[in-house]
Amino acid sequence: MIEPPKDLRRKEKLAAFDRLLTIMDELRLNCPWDKKQTLESIRHLTIEETYELSDAILNQNLDEVKKEIGDLMLHMVFYSRIADEQGAFDVADALNAICDKLVNRHPHIYGDVEANDEEAVKANWEKIKLKEKGNQSVLGGVPQSLPALVKAVRIQDKARGVGFDWEKKEQVWEKVEEEMQEFKEEFNSEEGEIDKERATLEFGDLLFSLVNYARFIDIDPEEALERTNIKFIKRFRFLEEESKKDGKDIGEMTLAEMDEYWEKAKQLK
Repeated sequence: MIEPPKDLRRKEKLAAFDRLLTIMDELRLNCPWDKKQTLESIRHLTIEETYELSDAILNQNLDEVKKEIGDLMLHMVFYSRIADEQGAFDVADALNAICDKLVNRHPHIYGDVEANDEEAVKANWEKIKLKEKGNQSVLGGVPQSLPALVKAVRIQDKARGVGFDWEKKEQVWEKVEEEMQEFKEEFNSEEGEIDKERATLEFGDLLFSLVNYARFIDIDPEEALERTNIKFIKRFRFLEEESKKDGKDIGEMTLAEMDEYWEKAKQLK
């Protein structure tokens, strides 16, 4: 095992964490708002902070990343403090639990198991995790409340971890084309009413196969879609602002007029 270099700021890092713990203790005892909080009451705030961190990462704004990491660290300390008050566990228990898990799930580093590439590491991780949880399903560790796109990736990753996966990306693309053709034949028709329930299920199959292909070519579909969202917002705002400068009301413009501004917006970086 390669030994990490000496951390010249280790004392400062430990002191900063100690400072956060002290501030949390003081706030919990003295601040009316902090005193009222429960595990449940700050849960939605944690989710919001997680998305804010995600935005900062996508925007490549490292200063904001630093701030959002701090916010999330505060939340983890907050949860641990509340649990400590209930006699359940404290922050040391939580940190030791993750340390123990990391050691146990990296036998190629802390044991005598061989794993020479990323796929072998991921496969070992899933097998060890399954053993730890007894007879629980391989998919049991996928949170139900995950956004559907992220959940699809996690489901596919976990299935791959035990060998249930396509062998080549070409096979996955064939599945994408098959699902696309089925959807087109069934629902891309002007004749008759579409069965919305069946159309929804088939469209879900198509999306799932596209997520699978993205995974095979190492693209994060959630990030890819969010980048497109950001690009669309930027271009649409350009359309709004530039048409307004020209004295036009976007609600009264024709599609052809809007397309002229859209083409200009596409030239933006």
